[in-house]
Amino acid sequence: MLTSFAVEQQIERFINELRISLADSTFVKLTLSNYKGSEEHLQKIFVRQIETKKGPSLMFQFRRSTNDKVQNFELSEAPSRVKEMLSAGFRSGHLFTTKQDFQLTIGNRSMKLDVGKPTFRTAETKPHDREKKYRIDPNTFYLKALGITTDTGEIRSDQRDKWKQINKFVEILDSLYENSDLKNKPTLNIVDMGSGKGYLTFAAYDYFGTRTSPPAVSVTGIETRGDLVDLSNQIARAGGFDGLKFVQGSIADFKPGEVDILIALHACDTATDDALYKGITSHASIIVAAPCCHKEVKKQMRSPEILSGILKHPVMLERTAETLTDGIRSMLLEANGYKTKLFEFISTEHTPKNNMIVATRSAAKGADQIETRIDEIRNTFGIEHQHLADLLKQRED
Repeated sequence: MLTSFAVEQQIERFINELRISLADSTFVKLTLSNYKGSEEHLQKIFVRQIETKKGPSLMFQFRRSTNDKVQNFELSEAPSRVKEMLSAGFRSGHLFTTKQDFQLTIGNRSMKLDVGKPTFRTAETKPHDREKKYRIDPNTFYLKALGITTDTGEIRSDQRDKWKQINKFVEILDSLYENSDLKNKPTLNIVDMGSGKGYLTFAAYDYFGTRTSPPAVSVTGIETRGDLVDLSNQIARAGGFDGLKFVQGSIADFKPGEVDILIALHACDTATDDALYKGITSHASIIVAAPCCHKEVKKQMRSPEILSGILKHPVMLERTAETLTDGIRSMLLEANGYKTKLFEFISTEHTPKNNMIVATRSAAKGADQIETRIDEIRNTFGIEHQHLADLLKQRED
């Protein structure tokens, strides 16, 4: 049977190797697993080194069966924290350095510290994908924490579609920003309505916060799921993203105040209308929306006689409902002082939710004529209610 002294001795050897790797910059990553402690849902801990405004630190990502948690520790403090965690129930530790790998295994009757050849020869690999000029660095800490990239900055094979979306989104946002009056503002306020896991929210903050001559950037993500809000805030704090925060709440209830750029990607059904309404009423200079789940209009649609032979097919009815919904949204934005474009965001081979509406604020022209055309379209297809139109009408009343 192992004595506590023997366990402590082997753990200390492991921790000493961690200290050495941090001191000579050979540390790549650390994983603690096979948890047998008292915390019910804890499974693993992933440790990565990140750079913050305060300098380098280690980000601990606690993997639970229910949710994740992220916490930062300074390099000088991290080894003692790892030692505490090994003593508190983790039976396996795997330290990766550019010189050697160290595998600590703690059993009931035996324990060993295996030393092997390094899995990683450098702390950061340079795959062919890295040669491309991406607007977002694939090695950035939040992409690793969110599972988009590996610990060495490679795009995970099952996340390549998401990676394409992130980069295309930032490319679109950059183009809109550069062609607007916002680039001359000393501050920039961005709100992401329905931020989800925060991929695009982090990317927006990262991109605008690291420009050559950046404005003072404030980004807020709105999300109904509290566990995602908590995790996103922890990752933001860990990386020193002081101007980025996530708030739990619904799009309809959130009061954004003054907004420069409003984002709403894949807000379901009428939640997109709520987001567009918030953008209009807060006089956002730029609105970017990628709608999904066009249920409201589809339920009401009455096929005109001339199209009855076409719209009897469910797939054609669904596509027409999407076209009408997003087309009416675009026209309503134009009636309220925006220039709009509606285009394919990402090829359908990467995602079926691929339409994007972008709107830039300008002088309103021909609002009455646009509203008349909208009424004609709605009457033709029997659409009594369209959520954005209803919200705008309530404001007028």
